[in-house]
Amino acid sequence: MLASDFQVAALRTAARAAFLYALPLTEIAALRARMLGAGIPAGRFFPQKGLATPADRFVTTPNNDTIYANAFIDLRHGPATLTIPPLGERYGSLYLMDMFSNSIAVLGTRTTGQQGGTFTLVGPTDAAPPGALRSPTPWVWAMARLVVQGPEDLPATLAVLHRFDCQSAPVKEMAAAGADRNGPWQAWMNAANRLILENPPLATDRKILDQMAPLGLGSQDFDSGKFSAAEAAEIAAGVEDARKIALSAGFAGAKVGQWLYPAPNMGVFGQDYVTRARIAVAGLAALPTAEAMYLAALSRDGSSVFKGDDLWRLRFAKDTLPPVDAFWSLTMYEMEPDGALFLTPNSIDRYSVGDRTAGLVRDADGALDIWIGRNDPGVGRASNWLPAPAKGPFVMILRTYMPQTDLVMQRYIPPAIEKV
Repeated sequence: MLASDFQVAALRTAARAAFLYALPLTEIAALRARMLGAGIPAGRFFPQKGLATPADRFVTTPNNDTIYANAFIDLRHGPATLTIPPLGERYGSLYLMDMFSNSIAVLGTRTTGQQGGTFTLVGPTDAAPPGALRSPTPWVWAMARLVVQGPEDLPATLAVLHRFDCQSAPVKEMAAAGADRNGPWQAWMNAANRLILENPPLATDRKILDQMAPLGLGSQDFDSGKFSAAEAAEIAAGVEDARKIALSAGFAGAKVGQWLYPAPNMGVFGQDYVTRARIAVAGLAALPTAEAMYLAALSRDGSSVFKGDDLWRLRFAKDTLPPVDAFWSLTMYEMEPDGALFLTPNSIDRYSVGDRTAGLVRDADGALDIWIGRNDPGVGRASNWLPAPAKGPFVMILRTYMPQTDLVMQRYIPPAIEKV
């Protein structure tokens, strides 16, 4: 090969690295654009009106246990002041993420307690007072969560959610737009370049940035149209390689029994860009494992995707429910062609079964059976029914909030979901 041939071939590797590296940027920026474009100012919490339903498609894998309030905070012109209200006896948290989806902090029940408080958040270059939280990027995504104990508890929980507050300087410059990860690579690459300029990478990213260097990302002069046909073909191939990698492993952890545990570095990815990209697709804004663990059920073929009209059962013997200090639930998701997971419509409007589900019936020996399928499982079982989508593949996630040590250390293994 001539030197120029090597340079062309290097573009495939560069594009693969760039897509995996910047995918969280483009995914989060797309959400930011939707919020700001809907007239919600930066620095303002936008609370949900109720628990998530199949109509809610703001972010993949929503839960049906907590209500959310989201805010995008611009720190380019000074610090922000965050206020968490007293939480009462309910679980609550405020998760702060940088634009690369790394955790800055989780404030709330587990870390700062139930009393609430006021916290200072500063950008990457501002002077920080003692005790302040620092973001490595000038934009921050803040997500508040509050558990709802049941329908009667929703008004009181909403009242607390509406008291989360942020005070920050007004936005003076436009925020960079996101991009469709399945769209043309040129549009995605242009968006990634703008976002890298807006959110400068850390020094510890230098190795992967060197791999991306043949593309010229991170420059005001970047132009996706400058590449020759041969170069463009290599870039397209590299992006497609990365798309397949990002879709390949759900929550990216290890198989334990018939469950896929989350990656232990969830939310604290460091230089694990592959896991970070996979989570951006399968569980964007998933909490760190100390706060919550998300276990994907595995089907008979070893994948996390279930298919067919069969009836399944998850049976917890007496005293074997998930060991948590907050709450747990098994949530049903329909799977979109691009790998995104959303709640699925059903005849009883039930999207999860957990420790707060009313009317669950236990066996005489104290065991709890959860019946799973597209159709009503019949008399004696319907009270414990978790409906599957009317058609198409589906995924089930066991959510455990404030997991105890046996869960975190993977010593607790949930029973397998078995075909009846």
